[in-house]
Amino acid sequence: MTPAQIALLQKVVGAIQAAIKAGGPMGTPGGTLYAALMAYGCTLSQFETIVGGMVKAGILKRRGDLYFA
Repeated sequence: MTPAQIALLQKVVGAIQAAIKAGGPMGTPGGTLYAALMAYGCTLSQFETIVGGMVKAGILKRRGDLYFA
């Protein structure tokens, strides 16, 4: 990845994390997150890779289709 791509990914991860935190203790539906990112050209595969990596890194928790900070 180029430095510009890394910087962009960091911004996307930060935005996803902020959106999930704003969802509160009830969690944030994955479909809602994906729909928001899809509007900016994010594919389902890209979304799954990003949030999957965030879960694996311990940044997010996933229960069913809900994500938690």
